Amino acid sequence: MKKLFVLITLLSAISVSSYAQHKDTIGKEDCKDDWADLHHYTAENKLLKLPAANEKRVVFLGSSIFERWKMLMPEYFIQNSNYLDRGISGQISPQLLIRFRQDVIDLNAKAVIILAGSNDIAGSTGHVNTANIMDNVRSMAELARLHNIKVILCAYLPVYDYPWRKGLQPADKIIALNKEIKAYAAANHFILLDYFTPFADSRNGQKAELTLDGVHPNKAGYQIMAKITDEAIANALK
Repeated sequence: MKKLFVLITLLSAISVSSYAQHKDTIGKEDCKDDWADLHHYTAENKLLKLPAANEKRVVFLGSSIFERWKMLMPEYFIQNSNYLDRGISGQISPQLLIRFRQDVIDLNAKAVIILAGSNDIAGSTGHVNTANIMDNVRSMAELARLHNIKVILCAYLPVYDYPWRKGLQPADKIIALNKEIKAYAAANHFILLDYFTPFADSRNGQKAELTLDGVHPNKAGYQIMAKITDEAIANALK
């Protein structure tokens, strides 16, 4: 009888525990299949109204460099309400491609700034080369052109070393990628936004006074980016 009582008590405890765990998951969305993090901007996108008659929306599509921009320099996007920041930290170029319809085309963008490649080079996910990155950049640019969206391609900021993955020697890889981006932009009459040159030091890393960690700009860096970005946008939309 004592053993039976212990068994019943144990089964009851397991049942209560299982119910509690199930109750905790009720109402929570399962996003394991959302590799590109499409839900990241879903709520923000839904709040957007259709653009005004004279509004020319510009989407900033990239990873942490764009996402941090609105955190360190929010006034830039407040003053330019037609600029939509759609950066997601850590993303690689195929994730940007998957997000392109939701976070660019469906937002009625007139222009898109594509900043891609550094996380691919850093090996955040898998092993890639310049050709892989360019395939994704080309696909995004072709989608934009198909939907009459002006394309602004970025020469990536220099990186001498990644603090979280030291020893990859990314400087030459970024230079090689930028060479391909410049050639592709010229051949297709896209605007080139050169973020590399104003940041580069003698090692082809970032100038110490413009960066937080050798990869991400500080506010002084973003102020430089803002000036040349505005010029590129004006050129694209003229």
